[in-house]
Amino acid sequence: MSAGELADALRGRLIVSCQAPPGDPMRDTATLVRLARSAVAGGGAAIRANEPEVVAAITEAVDLPVIGLWKDGDVGVYITPSVRHALAVAGAGARIVAADATDRPRPDGSTFAELVAAVHGAGALVMADVATLDEGIAAAEQGADYVSTTLSGYVSGSPRQSGPDLDLVSALAAAITVPVVAEGRINTPGEAAEALARGAHSVVVGTAITAPTALTARFVAGIART
Repeated sequence: MSAGELADALRGRLIVSCQAPPGDPMRDTATLVRLARSAVAGGGAAIRANEPEVVAAITEAVDLPVIGLWKDGDVGVYITPSVRHALAVAGAGARIVAADATDRPRPDGSTFAELVAAVHGAGALVMADVATLDEGIAAAEQGADYVSTTLSGYVSGSPRQSGPDLDLVSALAAAITVPVVAEGRINTPGEAAEALARGAHSVVVGTAITAPTALTARFVAGIART
């Protein structure tokens, strides 16, 4: 599938993030593969997955594109933070490598443009995870194939809110020509549809579909407030 064909396959579609945080009972490769298979059965168009081992297992198990990343650490730039991480994810079979493209320094001293060039050299595409409009514009100028709103609300300088940053989706869609992916705190089908109406090319949903621990905690907190 060419880059253009892949973009067409993802247009207006749902990408399901099959991840689990450290210490969560779902953080098990075989379990995450089952989640990915469930996402396929439900009509998902692609899978977003963390760590080379999981990316490789899901790539082997499902006939959908995998957007791979490698979270290393929990502060600063930790989503695919270096060229080494990016190449490992591409080598595991990810069709698209997702990486932090904020304006914060990368731990290996590389630039985002250097990471993009390395991933393209390995035959994969790049999804830039950003927090602001300026970062999205810069990522597109540096060669990103997709720009995602993943980090809005999690990085200083971006709005903290309970729902998705639909204003950022709209602003990016108006400012850049590469596909914009809406991701982050999308909790309902209505919010996903609104993101597409605002100009998103695709929508990523994770917690609301694949995180029973977080969903259970949300219900427990709701009951406690009654």
